[in-house]
Amino acid sequence: MEKDFRIEDRNLFIEENMEFIYKTASFICKKRIDKNNDEEFSVAIEAFNKACETFSETKGNFFSYAKVVIRNSLIDFFKSSSKAPLLYFDGEESEREMHNSISLDKYDMELERRNRIDEINLYKKYLKEYDIDFFTLSKNSPSHKDTRDEVLNVATLCIKDTYIKKRLEENKRLPAKEIMKLTGKNRKFIEKWRRYLISLIIILANDEFMYLKSYLNIRKEE
Repeated sequence: MEKDFRIEDRNLFIEENMEFIYKTASFICKKRIDKNNDEEFSVAIEAFNKACETFSETKGNFFSYAKVVIRNSLIDFFKSSSKAPLLYFDGEESEREMHNSISLDKYDMELERRNRIDEINLYKKYLKEYDIDFFTLSKNSPSHKDTRDEVLNVATLCIKDTYIKKRLEENKRLPAKEIMKLTGKNRKFIEKWRRYLISLIIILANDEFMYLKSYLNIRKEE
Protein backbone atom coordinates (compact mmCIF):
# COMPACT_ATOMS: atom_id res chain seq x y z
CA MET A 1 0.00 0.00 0.00
CA GLU A 2 1.36 3.37 -0.97
CA LYS A 3 1.80 6.07 1.60
CA ASP A 4 -0.62 8.41 -0.18
CA PHE A 5 -3.11 8.19 -3.04
CA ARG A 6 -2.76 10.52 -5.99
CA ILE A 7 -5.88 12.60 -6.49
CA GLU A 8 -6.30 11.45 -10.09
CA ASP A 9 -6.49 7.83 -8.89
CA ARG A 10 -8.75 8.46 -5.91
CA ASN A 11 -12.13 8.16 -7.62
CA LEU A 12 -11.12 4.94 -9.36
CA PHE A 13 -9.76 3.48 -6.10
CA ILE A 14 -12.98 4.33 -4.27
CA GLU A 15 -15.08 2.87 -7.09
CA GLU A 16 -13.07 -0.36 -7.02
CA ASN A 17 -13.66 -0.68 -3.27
CA MET A 18 -17.38 0.13 -3.13
CA GLU A 19 -18.19 -3.41 -2.02
CA PHE A 20 -15.69 -3.14 0.85
CA ILE A 21 -17.25 0.19 1.90
CA TYR A 22 -20.76 -1.24 1.65
CA LYS A 23 -19.97 -4.39 3.66
CA THR A 24 -18.15 -2.39 6.32
CA ALA A 25 -21.00 0.12 6.72
CA SER A 26 -23.62 -2.65 6.81
CA PHE A 27 -21.62 -4.57 9.39
CA ILE A 28 -21.21 -1.52 11.63
CA CYS A 29 -24.85 -0.43 11.27
CA LYS A 30 -26.05 -4.02 11.71
CA LYS A 31 -28.48 -3.73 8.83
CA ARG A 32 -28.47 -4.06 5.06
CA ILE A 33 -27.62 -0.57 3.83
CA ASP A 34 -29.62 0.90 0.95
CA LYS A 35 -26.93 2.39 -1.28
CA ASN A 36 -29.36 4.85 -2.85
CA ASN A 37 -31.33 6.05 0.17
CA ASP A 38 -29.39 5.48 3.39
CA GLU A 39 -27.21 8.40 4.44
CA GLU A 40 -24.94 5.98 6.30
CA PHE A 41 -23.57 4.78 2.96
CA SER A 42 -22.62 8.32 1.92
CA VAL A 43 -20.96 8.82 5.31
CA ALA A 44 -19.00 5.59 4.80
CA ILE A 45 -17.82 6.65 1.33
CA GLU A 46 -16.71 10.03 2.64
CA ALA A 47 -14.90 8.28 5.51
CA PHE A 48 -13.11 5.95 3.08
CA ASN A 49 -11.97 9.00 1.14
CA LYS A 50 -10.75 10.53 4.40
CA ALA A 51 -8.82 7.34 5.11
CA CYS A 52 -7.12 7.70 1.74
CA GLU A 53 -6.10 11.26 2.65
CA THR A 54 -4.86 10.52 6.15
CA PHE A 55 -3.29 7.08 5.75
CA SER A 56 0.44 6.61 6.17
CA GLU A 57 2.64 3.56 6.45
CA THR A 58 2.96 4.12 10.20
CA LYS A 59 -0.75 3.25 10.56
CA GLY A 60 -0.28 -0.36 9.40
CA ASN A 61 -2.69 -2.01 6.96
CA PHE A 62 -4.76 0.44 4.91
CA PHE A 63 -8.04 -1.51 4.92
CA SER A 64 -7.84 -2.17 8.64
CA TYR A 65 -7.27 1.56 9.14
CA ALA A 66 -10.12 2.42 6.74
CA LYS A 67 -12.54 0.27 8.75
CA VAL A 68 -11.68 2.19 11.91
CA VAL A 69 -12.15 5.53 10.13
CA ILE A 70 -15.50 4.42 8.68
CA ARG A 71 -16.70 3.20 12.08
CA ASN A 72 -15.73 6.42 13.83
CA SER A 73 -17.36 8.55 11.13
CA LEU A 74 -20.57 6.57 11.53
CA ILE A 75 -20.37 6.97 15.32
CA ASP A 76 -20.05 10.73 14.83
CA PHE A 77 -22.99 10.59 12.42
CA PHE A 78 -25.07 8.68 14.97
CA LYS A 79 -24.26 11.28 17.64
CA SER A 80 -25.28 14.22 15.47
CA SER A 81 -28.29 12.73 13.70
CA SER A 82 -30.82 13.90 16.29
CA LYS A 83 -31.08 15.87 19.52
CA ALA A 84 -31.25 12.72 21.62
CA PRO A 85 -30.03 9.74 19.60
CA LEU A 86 -30.60 6.33 21.16
CA LEU A 87 -27.17 4.72 21.14
CA TYR A 88 -26.07 1.45 22.65
CA PHE A 89 -22.95 -0.66 23.14
CA ASP A 90 -22.88 -3.80 21.05
CA GLY A 91 -21.30 -6.45 23.23
CA GLU A 92 -21.67 -9.20 20.65
CA GLU A 93 -19.12 -8.01 18.13
CA SER A 94 -15.53 -9.09 18.49
CA GLU A 95 -12.47 -7.44 17.04
CA ARG A 96 -11.85 -10.61 15.06
CA GLU A 97 -15.22 -10.15 13.34
CA MET A 98 -14.38 -6.54 12.53
CA HIS A 99 -11.18 -7.61 10.78
CA ASN A 100 -12.41 -10.90 9.38
CA SER A 101 -11.88 -9.85 5.75
CA ILE A 102 -8.38 -8.44 6.30
CA SER A 103 -5.15 -10.38 6.23
CA LEU A 104 -2.61 -8.61 8.43
CA ASP A 105 1.05 -9.50 8.39
CA LYS A 106 3.17 -9.31 11.55
CA TYR A 107 4.47 -5.86 10.63
CA ASP A 108 0.95 -4.41 10.25
CA MET A 109 -0.19 -6.05 13.47
CA GLU A 110 2.76 -4.61 15.36
CA LEU A 111 2.09 -1.10 14.02
CA GLU A 112 -1.55 -1.31 15.05
CA ARG A 113 -0.57 -2.61 18.48
CA ARG A 114 1.82 0.32 18.96
CA ASN A 115 -0.82 2.82 17.84
CA ARG A 116 -3.31 1.40 20.32
CA ILE A 117 -0.76 1.48 23.14
CA ASP A 118 0.04 5.12 22.31
CA GLU A 119 -3.66 5.98 22.53
CA ILE A 120 -4.05 4.15 25.84
CA ASN A 121 -1.08 6.01 27.33
CA LEU A 122 -2.49 9.33 26.14
CA TYR A 123 -5.89 8.38 27.56
CA LYS A 124 -4.26 7.70 30.94
CA LYS A 125 -2.88 11.25 30.92
CA TYR A 126 -6.30 12.70 30.14
CA LEU A 127 -7.94 10.69 32.92
CA LYS A 128 -5.26 11.74 35.40
CA GLU A 129 -6.32 15.37 34.93
CA TYR A 130 -9.67 14.33 36.43
CA ASP A 131 -8.09 12.21 39.20
CA ILE A 132 -9.20 9.01 37.51
CA ASP A 133 -7.09 5.92 36.89
CA PHE A 134 -8.00 2.65 35.21
CA PHE A 135 -8.42 0.78 38.49
CA THR A 136 -10.78 3.42 39.90
CA LEU A 137 -12.65 3.56 36.61
CA SER A 138 -13.17 -0.21 36.53
CA LYS A 139 -14.51 -0.14 40.10
CA ASN A 140 -16.91 2.69 39.28
CA SER A 141 -18.32 1.53 35.96
CA PRO A 142 -21.86 0.14 35.60
CA SER A 143 -22.09 -3.63 35.37
CA HIS A 144 -25.48 -3.66 33.65
CA LYS A 145 -25.64 -2.99 29.92
CA ASP A 146 -28.80 -0.86 30.17
CA THR A 147 -27.04 1.48 32.59
CA ARG A 148 -23.94 1.68 30.38
CA ASP A 149 -26.15 2.56 27.42
CA GLU A 150 -27.96 5.16 29.52
CA VAL A 151 -24.68 6.84 30.51
CA LEU A 152 -23.53 6.68 26.88
CA ASN A 153 -26.53 8.72 25.77
CA VAL A 154 -25.97 11.23 28.57
CA ALA A 155 -22.34 11.57 27.41
CA THR A 156 -23.51 12.13 23.83
CA LEU A 157 -25.79 14.97 24.87
CA CYS A 158 -23.05 16.53 27.00
CA ILE A 159 -20.62 16.50 24.07
CA LYS A 160 -23.12 18.39 21.92
CA ASP A 161 -23.53 21.10 24.59
CA THR A 162 -20.72 23.66 24.22
CA TYR A 163 -21.20 25.13 27.71
CA ILE A 164 -21.03 21.76 29.48
CA LYS A 165 -17.94 20.73 27.51
CA LYS A 166 -16.20 23.99 28.31
CA ARG A 167 -17.04 23.82 32.03
CA LEU A 168 -15.77 20.24 32.22
CA GLU A 169 -12.50 21.04 30.44
CA GLU A 170 -11.84 24.16 32.52
CA ASN A 171 -12.88 22.94 35.97
CA LYS A 172 -12.26 19.19 35.56
CA ARG A 173 -15.67 18.65 37.14
CA LEU A 174 -19.06 17.79 35.72
CA PRO A 175 -21.53 20.71 35.88
CA ALA A 176 -24.22 18.54 37.45
CA LYS A 177 -26.98 21.15 37.48
CA GLU A 178 -26.65 21.84 33.76
CA ILE A 179 -26.46 18.12 32.93
CA MET A 180 -29.58 17.45 35.01
CA LYS A 181 -31.44 20.16 33.10
CA LEU A 182 -30.21 18.90 29.73
CA THR A 183 -30.80 15.18 30.23
CA GLY A 184 -33.51 14.91 32.87
CA LYS A 185 -31.28 12.69 35.02
CA ASN A 186 -31.15 13.27 38.76
CA ARG A 187 -28.06 14.30 40.71
CA LYS A 188 -27.66 10.87 42.28
CA PHE A 189 -27.35 9.22 38.85
CA ILE A 190 -24.81 11.78 37.63
CA GLU A 191 -22.70 11.58 40.78
CA LYS A 192 -22.78 7.78 40.91
CA TRP A 193 -21.51 7.39 37.34
CA ARG A 194 -19.42 10.56 37.30
CA ARG A 195 -16.10 8.84 36.47
CA TYR A 196 -17.60 6.60 33.81
CA LEU A 197 -19.40 9.55 32.21
CA ILE A 198 -16.21 11.61 32.10
CA SER A 199 -14.27 8.69 30.62
CA LEU A 200 -16.79 8.39 27.76
CA ILE A 201 -16.84 12.13 27.08
CA ILE A 202 -13.05 12.18 26.82
CA ILE A 203 -12.99 9.41 24.22
CA LEU A 204 -15.99 10.53 22.18
CA ALA A 205 -15.05 14.21 22.10
CA ASN A 206 -11.42 13.76 21.03
CA ASP A 207 -10.27 12.73 17.56
CA GLU A 208 -6.99 11.58 19.11
CA PHE A 209 -8.67 8.39 20.32
CA MET A 210 -9.46 6.81 16.97
CA TYR A 211 -8.87 3.21 18.01
CA LEU A 212 -10.43 3.57 21.47
CA LYS A 213 -13.58 5.11 20.00
CA SER A 214 -13.79 2.29 17.48
CA TYR A 215 -13.34 -0.29 20.24
CA LEU A 216 -16.50 0.93 22.02
CA ASN A 217 -18.69 -0.75 19.35
CA ILE A 218 -21.39 1.92 19.43
CA ARG A 219 -24.59 1.40 17.45
CA LYS A 220 -27.64 3.54 16.77
CA GLU A 221 -30.97 2.04 17.75
CA GLU A 222 -33.31 1.78 14.80
